Amino acid sequence: MAKTPVLTPQADDFPRWYQDLITKAELADNGPVRGTMVIRPYGYGLWERMQGEMDARIKETGTQNAYFPLLIPQSYLTREADHVEGFAPELAVVTHGGGKELEEPAVVRPTSEMIINDYFSKWVQSYRDLPLLINQWANVVRWELRPRLFLRTTEFLWQEGHTAHATYEEARDFAAHIHRKVYEDFMVNVLAMDVVPGRKTVKERFAGAINTLTLEGMMGDGKALQMATSHELGQNFAKAFNTQYLSKDGRQELVWQTSWGSTTRMIGALVMMHGDDNGLRVPPRLAQTQAVVLAIKGDEAVLAKVRELGDRLKAAGIRVHVDDRTDTPFGRRAVDWELKGVPVRIEIGPRDLENGTAMLARRIPGGKEPVSLDALVSLLPQVLEADQALLLKQSRERRESRTSEVSTIDEAVEVAGAGGWARIPWAVLGEEGEAKLADHAATVRCLVAEDGSVPDADDAPGNVAVVARAY
Repeated sequence: MAKTPVLTPQADDFPRWYQDLITKAELADNGPVRGTMVIRPYGYGLWERMQGEMDARIKETGTQNAYFPLLIPQSYLTREADHVEGFAPELAVVTHGGGKELEEPAVVRPTSEMIINDYFSKWVQSYRDLPLLINQWANVVRWELRPRLFLRTTEFLWQEGHTAHATYEEARDFAAHIHRKVYEDFMVNVLAMDVVPGRKTVKERFAGAINTLTLEGMMGDGKALQMATSHELGQNFAKAFNTQYLSKDGRQELVWQTSWGSTTRMIGALVMMHGDDNGLRVPPRLAQTQAVVLAIKGDEAVLAKVRELGDRLKAAGIRVHVDDRTDTPFGRRAVDWELKGVPVRIEIGPRDLENGTAMLARRIPGGKEPVSLDALVSLLPQVLEADQALLLKQSRERRESRTSEVSTIDEAVEVAGAGGWARIPWAVLGEEGEAKLADHAATVRCLVAEDGSVPDADDAPGNVAVVARAY
């Protein structure tokens, strides 16, 4: 009789597989209000590691962390027309507080451009106050009609950066630096995710921005996911909030601004890009637990050895967890760690101890092999780096093998419908063609130059549109 799989196989039902894995790997549960989620400790641990890696990169740019209120006066949102129009359908509005109706309703922040710009206008007086570089780690609320854990939830966690600069060029270059040196570097080198950096079309641009830079990743089913964005805001918000500075020449000038953000959506991306039918596969550089040492049986000598090995690995700088819960069956524990995607399992039982070996199970490439106990501490860092590189290679190979060069809109629609990405000249597609894609649930994920770099303009010669279905 065939063994019932722990997860719905990806090939049978990818959305069901995703939901199964989120639940069984103990990443999150649905919250009590539709569209909200409870992030469980293992899922939150992944977010904490992501936070730490990104926060360090953000601070290297000279940006400082701050915090702004959750509630924003509703009148603030009327100051920048494109911005309010873009967010109006998603707003949650507080009309009562303290048992009575509020004189002015307050909006639960969907993003913080409005309130931060109000304070920027107070804090910026002179060119000496620039650049002003602020980031906050916070929660936001966007009322979601079709929620899905981590991918689209009514409330989610993120970081949002906001900056003010003296010149257009400085703001443009800072947005590009965040795009490539913070976000892309983190995604490629920590998350082991192949991503395509590009420029959003006017239709897909952030509300109120003059340019949006994006990073797009291909998930296991071929759909795209927007991973993070960095926006040039021009002077739109500076005009709305009268954010001016006295230049060196003694003139009052409007500032130029950026904003940029990444969210807990990256946990969903981690699941869908690296996960398989056995569960998560967590990149070693991200993993909160890089190696778990399991005692197969409750033999005192075995327990002593797994604890001693755990201490040696920890001293060597490896993030390790000792699983000595021998009152729980070994098979159940092994499946649990497999589901959670811990990169390496080191399994030790009485027979292994006699042989001076441990069974090394590698989650990312799969497979097991006996390894000398004495060699483990020196071997493990090499194994973890090799597995990190393998995940990135696999994600890149998936995107390259499922991306097609096309020359017509119909071909682009066909490729996207079959679970792939299409590259089509923007001169062929254009805004009319982009509108037609919507009839087939496809979108332009980004524009790239012919050589794969990020274009300087929406209509730069040789621009290529990357077309796909997306989450």
